[in-house]
Amino acid sequence: MKGFKEFLLRGNVIDLAVAVVIGAAFTAIVTAIVSSLINPLIGAVFNASSLDKALVWEIPTVSGGHAKILFGAIIGAAINFVIVAAVVYFALVLPVNHLKKVAFERVKNDEEQTPQDVPPTDVEVLLEIRDLLRSQNGVPVQAGGGAHVAPSNAPEGPGIGGTTKL
Repeated sequence: MKGFKEFLLRGNVIDLAVAVVIGAAFTAIVTAIVSSLINPLIGAVFNASSLDKALVWEIPTVSGGHAKILFGAIIGAAINFVIVAAVVYFALVLPVNHLKKVAFERVKNDEEQTPQDVPPTDVEVLLEIRDLLRSQNGVPVQAGGGAHVAPSNAPEGPGIGGTTKL
């Protein structure tokens, strides 16, 4: 039961459920528009009361009867699909792609711009302090000398004589 509850409360499942409900409501609206507005207009061109009754082709069956192929209904379903696809593209896909593009450009611009007031790093501050202390003590500041370089007047430490300075 706990696993089922976690499954249901995951964001993807809830988003999918909302999408299905909205899609069903949206399909009902588009179907009403196609069947109430577009089908009669196209049916008027073909002298039928609706597109479902237009372009009917009767073919003989093996038993001697007739079967009907409803090309008008197929055209109506195709029109329904095109309208749904167009609305989904222009109302959902296009705006989301635009927002993604704007967000990507904003991130790209933020990366390209360097902040003006960047505080120095800890290492830079310590190097500055070291150089200030050396200049106060009268020791010349060596260019390029890192923290691992000992001054030339440092006492020798343990190890091989004359090589290690502390």
